[in-house]
Amino acid sequence: MIERECCQLSIRAQCRLLGVNRGSVYYEPRDISQSDQVVMRLLDEQYTRRPQYGVERMTAWLKRKGIVAGHNRVRRLMRLMGLEAIYPKPRLSQPGSREHRKYPYLLRGLSIERPNQVWAADITYIRLWRGFVYLVAIMDWHSRYVLSWSLSNTLDAYFCVEALRQALAIGKPQIFNTDQGSQFTSDDFTGVLNSVGIVISMDGRGRVFDNIFVERLWRSVKYEEVYLKDYGTVDQARQNLAGYFHFYNYERLHQSLGYLTPAEVYFGYEADFSCSASDSAKGSWASETNNLTEFNKKEKEAKRKKMLLLRNTTL
Repeated sequence: MIERECCQLSIRAQCRLLGVNRGSVYYEPRDISQSDQVVMRLLDEQYTRRPQYGVERMTAWLKRKGIVAGHNRVRRLMRLMGLEAIYPKPRLSQPGSREHRKYPYLLRGLSIERPNQVWAADITYIRLWRGFVYLVAIMDWHSRYVLSWSLSNTLDAYFCVEALRQALAIGKPQIFNTDQGSQFTSDDFTGVLNSVGIVISMDGRGRVFDNIFVERLWRSVKYEEVYLKDYGTVDQARQNLAGYFHFYNYERLHQSLGYLTPAEVYFGYEADFSCSASDSAKGSWASETNNLTEFNKKEKEAKRKKMLLLRNTTL
C-alpha cells in the first residue's frame, strides 16, 4: 500500500492520503524476549491448573515463585496468550464492536443425545521453546470426537475457517457453538455455517463454562501431551499433536462415555442410525490430518462393528 521507493510522493504524504499512522509504517515487530517466554510458560501452566486466576492473583503467584513482574506486564502477556480468568463479572459495559453479528446461546437446557447434534470450537495457546502458536479444535459434544484441528502463529480467522471446512467433510451438525471471539464472529466463519444451514450458538460474554467440553479437551492436551514434550518448532508441534489427537479419538477411554473411545461413539452410533457422513469423506479427512495406515482403518472398522453388536440387544 505504501511505496517506499519509486514514488513521487513522500511516505508522510502517502500516509496522510491513506489515513495511516506513519509510525506503523516504520514499525518492525520484535521477537518475544526470553524473559517474557519464561513468564508465559509459567502463566500457561498455572492457568491450566487454576483458570480462575486473574491478573492480580497471577502477579502474586509469580512473586511467590521469585519472579518480579508488574500487573501491566502480566496483563499484556495474558492478553497475548488469549487467557482470561473464569469468574462471574458485573456487566459494566456493552460490547464495543458491532461490526459482526453476535448470536444467542442455544444450549442452555438442551439435551444432547446424539452425534452431529452439537459441535463446538475453541482456541488455545501452545507454547514452543521460542515463541508460541495457537491451536483451534472442533469437537462433537456428544461423543467428544475431535473432528478437526489447525495451528497458526496469528489469531486471524483463516485457520479457523480451514479447520471448519475439514470438519464439514465428515458431517454436518444441527448447532455449532463457539465463544464471541473475532475469529468465530467474522463473516468468513459464520458465512460458511450459514451457507450450509447450520444454526449458530455463541457463549455469553465471560461464560467460559458454556463451552466446558472443549475446555476439558485443552486440559487433557496440555497435561497429557504439550507439557510432557516441550515442542521446539511448529513442525514438531504439528506432528506430535497429530499423534495425540489420533490417540485421543481412537484409543483414549472416556469414563463419561462408558469407557468407550470418542471414535466408537461417534462413528458407531452415527453409522447405526443417521449415516450422515460418507465413508469417502471420512477417509479423505483421515488421510489429510492423521495419515492413518491401512491397519488402523481396519482396526477402527472392527471396533465399530463390535460397538454395533453391543448395542443390538436382540443378538
